[in-house]
Amino acid sequence: MKMTPLDIRQKRFEVAMRGYTKKEVEGFLELTAAEFEEVVRENISLKEELKRTQARLEHHVEREKTLQETMVTAQRISEDVKAQARKEAELTLADAELQADKIIAGANNRLVDLVKDISELKRQKVQFESHLEALIDSHKKLLDTWKTQAGGEVAYLIKKSE
Repeated sequence: MKMTPLDIRQKRFEVAMRGYTKKEVEGFLELTAAEFEEVVRENISLKEELKRTQARLEHHVEREKTLQETMVTAQRISEDVKAQARKEAELTLADAELQADKIIAGANNRLVDLVKDISELKRQKVQFESHLEALIDSHKKLLDTWKTQAGGEVAYLIKKSE
């Protein structure tokens, strides 16, 4: 059974012959009841404070749990973003390499075409030079023939005029 300050105040003792002074006992009981009442009030106050503190603690524990979950989620998202960026970088690099290969292949094809064109131009130059030499030789022979004929006619004319 729990004792209350009221129980202490209402407690009565039997009067015996050589017992304690009634006033002294009642004074002590009143003082004890007052002290006990103060202890009970303090206990109630501490219990209320404990409840408030526990409620705040539960709130903070819940917030900590939420923050931890948020951090885990943020870390997961960060890793996902990094993985996605890595994939995009790999795709971009592969695309750039493919474009570079196409450019190099185009340049090589152009080089082959230019080499063919240069070879054709050289062949045409040799052919042109050959035709030109043949033409010059033919004109030279024609000139020589004409000189010979013209020289003979001049000599014939000179002889005839003599």
